[in-house]
This record gives sequence, C-alpha cells and structure tokens, in this order.
Amino acid sequence: MINPNIFKSYDIRGIFPKDINEKNIDLIAKAIISFLLNKFKKEKLTIALGHDMRFSSPLIFERIKNIFLSYGATIYNLGLVPTPTVYLSIFRFNADAGIQISASHNPKDYNGIKIALRNGKNLIKVGKNTGMNEIKERALNNNFIDKNNYYNSKLIDVKDAIDFEINKAISDLNINNLKKLKLVVDPANAMGILYFKKLKKIIPVEIEMINDQLDGNFPSHQADPLQFDLWNDLKNQVKNKKADLGIMIDGDADRVFFVDNQGEIIPATLTTALILEKIFALKPKSKILVDIRYILNVKNQVKKLNGKLGISPVGHALITQQLNDEKAVFAGESSGHYYFEEIGGGESSIRIILLILEILSEKNQPISQLTKSIQTAFESGEINFIRNEKDSPKQILKKVAQNFQDGDVSWLDGLSIAYSDWRFNIRASNTEPLLRLNVEGFNKKKVEKKTNELIKILLSLGIKKHSS
Repeated sequence: MINPNIFKSYDIRGIFPKDINEKNIDLIAKAIISFLLNKFKKEKLTIALGHDMRFSSPLIFERIKNIFLSYGATIYNLGLVPTPTVYLSIFRFNADAGIQISASHNPKDYNGIKIALRNGKNLIKVGKNTGMNEIKERALNNNFIDKNNYYNSKLIDVKDAIDFEINKAISDLNINNLKKLKLVVDPANAMGILYFKKLKKIIPVEIEMINDQLDGNFPSHQADPLQFDLWNDLKNQVKNKKADLGIMIDGDADRVFFVDNQGEIIPATLTTALILEKIFALKPKSKILVDIRYILNVKNQVKKLNGKLGISPVGHALITQQLNDEKAVFAGESSGHYYFEEIGGGESSIRIILLILEILSEKNQPISQLTKSIQTAFESGEINFIRNEKDSPKQILKKVAQNFQDGDVSWLDGLSIAYSDWRFNIRASNTEPLLRLNVEGFNKKKVEKKTNELIKILLSLGIKKHSS
C-alpha cells in the first residue's frame, strides 16, 4: 500500500520506512517514469539523478535508478549533490528531467523525491498542477506504461557536477573582485558542506565551518533556516570571531540565510535588495520578482535602480513558473529561496552567496551597514495561526477584509491589503492547516501596532495562535 498523502504540493515526501520504503519505492519509480514517458511522448528519456546524505537516500536512489534503466533511460548519475546541482545538470546535459532524492529541511526520519522537467531553457517543477496528480494516480492504481520495445539503457557517472556549477556561477556573474573576507558557515551536517569544501579551494575567502560532517542524523540541529532559534551557535561565533558574515543553509542547500557581522539574521528581502545592484548591472532594466509576503524593501531598490518588479505567490514551483512566464531574470523569496533565469528559473544558493561576497569585497563596509543603508521598511516576521481544516480560508479572510475596507485589496495568494505606509498579507499554508500573517511598514511602531490589531481580529474569529 502507498499512503496517498506522500504526494505533496511540490514533491513526494514522507517518513521512511513508514510511508516510503523498499516495498513501494519501485511502484513510485514506475509511476514517475510512466508520467515522464507520457509527458515527453518519446521512447528514450535522459534523466539527471542525484541524492542527499540521508541514510535512506542511497537505497531510494538505487531503486529509482534501476527502474529507470529498465525502461531504457539514459541516467546521468550525479551521486551525492545539493538540489540546485540537479537543476543545473538538467540543462548541462540537455536532459528531459532531473530527480533529487531529499526531504530538504525535514527531520531525519523523512525522505522525498523532487522532480523537475526541462522545457527548452525553462524548468518546470512537478507539483500538483504540473504532473503530481498523474504520478499519484499511476502509483495508487498500478497504472504503468509497459516496458516493452524500449532502447538499451545507459548509465553515465558524473564526477564534477558541483565544480561545474560553482565555476559556471563565477563566470555568469562575473565574480572577480573577492577579498579575504572571514566567514563562519553552519551547513547543519547537510548538503551545503559540499559547496563550501569546494569554495575553500577556489576563492580567496577564509571559510570556517561548524557542523561540517555529513550526517543524516542531523546531530547538531535540524537544517531549517526558518527556525531561527536553531542557529544561535552560528550567531555567537560570528560575533566572537569578528567574522564579516555568517551563512546558514538548509538540508538540500536550496535555501540560504545570512548573519551580519553583529550576529543578527538578515531578512531575505534585504538580501534580495542588496544584490539587486549587481543583478541590474549585469542586466539593466530587467524584471525581478519578489513574493507577496514582503515587498516594500525590494520595491524601493528596484525603483532606485530603474528595474521592473513583479509580485509572485508563495511557493518555489509557482515562482519558477512565473519567472519563466514573465521573462524575469531573478526572484527572491522571503523563505530564503533565490531563483535565476540561467538555471531555467531554478534556485541557486551558490549564486546568491557569491554575489553577497562580491558586494562585501567591493563596498569595503560591514554588511550590517550595507543592509541598514537600503532598509526602508520593517517586517513583523511570520506569525502562524491554526485553522480548523473544515473552515474555508477564503471565508475567514473575507471577514478580516471587512475591517480594512479603505485599503488597496489583492487576492493574489490569500489576502493582501496595502495603505500608503503599511501593508499585510494573510495566506493559507500550501502544506499545513495554518494561516500565515505577515505585516510590514515604514514605521516600526506602526508595524507592531497593526500586527497586534490583526492578531486580535484573527483570534476573535476563533482561530488559535500557533506556538512556533
């Protein structure tokens, strides 16, 4: 039996071996390859395949690889790599699709499968609207394409996937002014370790790593950059060692947050705002995207630098799609995902890291000063509320909207209402029965006041505040 709940909005994910195991992984793999064959309408597929350091990943990787080979596919075996490496490898090898075995930032007992397709120069992330429902139906009903009459398979081992990714990023971004900065990095015993081991050898930056041994048990802490209290050791070490920058990176290395020289976590929107100078220097008057949660700091920089701004819903698959549809060159998400057109709209943490290092090298100022100089708005931080799964999020949000009828209303991904000096967004989580509140504005005290006002309104509607 396969638990139908493992087929999520953006990937396949569950607990090993309860949900994903040796008994059902072959069925899941057959469902994926059947979907791909049906999607591409061709008999011989080319797939880039990678995995993370979780203890169950090699087993899942081997079983998927063998099923795909039995269907005559050509497999580029990337081995142990971060998720963005898989995305880039799809284009490097002109593959039809890429698959990464990973459960990202989830606890050690989880594992999962991320699937991305190539459509010319664009990436399509497989989610519930782009193929996941078909994969689910095929897996649950044993609805597989017959293996007969397929060509001979081929397995190609790739040893330089991460080296290629880093060197291409340095070339594409014209990184050539790096100075001997001091970094403290916490990859949380996860995949970011592989990036920084390589970077140590090729850039003139002093990199000190903590929690620097790959370990699927996550002995130091969960590799989730949004749980800010997990990263206190990194914050303290940045201050104590007088480092220029701290870097926190998630389990599969597709999200990154930075810690400034004073040991404070930099909001992702300020990271986006800071690197826009470089983005628009490389591609003047181009378009970038920011997600609906927080937009004011980025909007101000885009205007100052004569760029164009688009607003996206939350969710990495949706942002990749919008970046490609609107021909944007870059997108920054407040969850720490950063997207680049050179990877078909996929994430690249290594590119954002290199851009920040280049800016720090050229400006010769502490990053705390650089972010302060571009900050025009203050953000509440995300506040979560538990809703009854029977209650319609839209009906709840309509009741909230009645309290702000004089504001500028948008229903892009939940409810957003904007005034001249502040705004908020409340949206339903894509993955949990939660409502998420974000408030921002130009005056810190007003942001605090309006945040408390919105909390009271939500509580009055019978919704409970989440403990986190």
